[in-house]
Amino acid sequence: MRINYLLAVCFCWLSTALQAADGEYSFLKIPAALLKGANAVKRLEQISFEIVNPGEAILRKKYAITVLNEKGDEHAAFVEYYDKLHVVRNIEGALFDAMGKELKRLKNKQVIDATGSDDNNLADDNRRKFHQFYHKNYPYTVEYEVEIKYEGTLFFPFWLPREDEHFAVQQSSITILSDPDYIVRYRAYKYEGNPLEGKTGRNKKTLTWEVKDQPAIALEYAAPGWLELNTSVLFGPTEFEIEKYRGRMDSWQDFGKFVQTLKAGRDKLPDPVKQKVQELTAGINDPREKIARLYHYLQKNTRYISIQLGIGGWQPFDAAYVAGKSYGDCKALTNYMYSLLKEAGIRSVYTLVKAGRGARNILADFPSQQFNHVILCVPLPGDTVWLECTSQTMPPGYLGDFTCDRDVLLVDETGGKLVRTPKYGLQENTQLRKIFAELDREDNLSVKSFTTYGGLQQDDYHDLIHSLSRDKVKEKLHEQLDFATYEVSSFDYTEKPGKLPVVEEKLDILVSNYATITGKRLFIVPNVMTRTYRRLTPDEDRKFDIVLSFEYLDEDSVEIRIPQGYTPESVPQDLIIKSPFGDYNCSVKVEGNLIRYHRRIAHKSGRFPPAAFAELVKFYDAMYKADRQKVVLVKNETAAKGF
Repeated sequence: MRINYLLAVCFCWLSTALQAADGEYSFLKIPAALLKGANAVKRLEQISFEIVNPGEAILRKKYAITVLNEKGDEHAAFVEYYDKLHVVRNIEGALFDAMGKELKRLKNKQVIDATGSDDNNLADDNRRKFHQFYHKNYPYTVEYEVEIKYEGTLFFPFWLPREDEHFAVQQSSITILSDPDYIVRYRAYKYEGNPLEGKTGRNKKTLTWEVKDQPAIALEYAAPGWLELNTSVLFGPTEFEIEKYRGRMDSWQDFGKFVQTLKAGRDKLPDPVKQKVQELTAGINDPREKIARLYHYLQKNTRYISIQLGIGGWQPFDAAYVAGKSYGDCKALTNYMYSLLKEAGIRSVYTLVKAGRGARNILADFPSQQFNHVILCVPLPGDTVWLECTSQTMPPGYLGDFTCDRDVLLVDETGGKLVRTPKYGLQENTQLRKIFAELDREDNLSVKSFTTYGGLQQDDYHDLIHSLSRDKVKEKLHEQLDFATYEVSSFDYTEKPGKLPVVEEKLDILVSNYATITGKRLFIVPNVMTRTYRRLTPDEDRKFDIVLSFEYLDEDSVEIRIPQGYTPESVPQDLIIKSPFGDYNCSVKVEGNLIRYHRRIAHKSGRFPPAAFAELVKFYDAMYKADRQKVVLVKNETAAKGF
């Protein structure tokens, strides 16, 4: 009877649930495969982008997202950025419970209108519309609709149905509407087939892309970029207009011609600045020295402040403005440096780049607006000098990981041309360290460390030197060093600027209880400061390629003086590891009361198949263990009696 009663209750509950599931957004209507590993599910997404004419477009979006747990809450917020060129005309929204029953509707007064800028912006018109229902009963669903008018067609939307890891997609589509003779340029990735072609009653042609039932995925260590792993479509205009400026984007050359029109005639310097240029470069024949002097002049007399107003988000303020105000954004400062060099008789080229540490490279085979920053290129016979004009501290010729090793667009009177910025590899990204240490009889280790950081390995130390006080630097050191109990007695940093800059570091450190003494034996790790911390979990089901982008060379020479009277009992054997990912070797020698240790790792970059992950796990694990090997010494009887 008990079993029959429970079965009846379960049957009634299931029937009630199924009846309640009539709501369009009931979570019971989500296929089981989409729930696996997901924190949120995009139930539907319908995007349309109508090209009214080269100077106007309308974007309409409707989407619904079911949030399954607390980790998915971030996907429930509505955020839409706008400015003078993008006008938000309508926002609607609603909240639904687990079974798809509507709980609330969005009221216009509940939408927050706030600045979309940060503290570096002196003036801009970037703003954002924001709303959040702040619901905590899971699962729940939010639905939003928005319409945005584009004042100009330089910028097209980008379609990326699966926005994040642990995010599934039940349905998503995008439709581009245009006049029949308008050529819609697009580049699709991981999309099977061609877009669906059609027509509207207003004689507009349509192209539609749609996906359904995309399960959630989890990012893997060193996986390719997110866009490479997912369905996406990038769009670009043919002819376009923005604030009465017209252009074409059929080729990089055409796009460069448009950018050139925005900066044309903005290189006129005030007479006092012209005189200063002549004064700084008088009697100098080497163009590199002239460039360096004028670059340092720029750094000392200007500072970076973002100014983004309408077309000003793309058009630089003229050189006279920067000279008078002593500030500007990346476009204005680059144009100003261009003007200084022009006055000195040196040709330079305004250069668009997609900047950012770890940012994916642009799609070089698809001319479109993919840039967010401007730098300056100075071509010289047999060499090129790159200038980051927003920095007051970087040396001329060096870019750093913000803009190195990527395709950029040179812009001059002939149009645009893609080139690549320098890559810093094994021979440039170096950390060369020498340590002289002494262990006293209370197991305290006095360490004198001398380290030279080169290339990208000096970037963080350069920033640390120029952005923090000495007290804050010391705090940072105490956070970074891997000792249980220690005190940084003194530290010093010296910069050696150049095309490949170097930072020299000197540290005096007192480490308490560094060694371990058990009876007559002393255990000590000869690798004092440079240890591998990465250990990877084996994954037999690795799905994606392995992408290692950072090459570097670390080399340590360590000398530890220990108290008299110890003889070696166990010394780690020399180790050499060679793998596709890099080469590692270490060796230890005990000579009297000196322990000499040498370690070198040359870590390579590259792309490797998923099957190579097991070998990568093995490589890191072997280094991790080798870096922590101990020398075991025994106190001899004569020394013990004397002690």
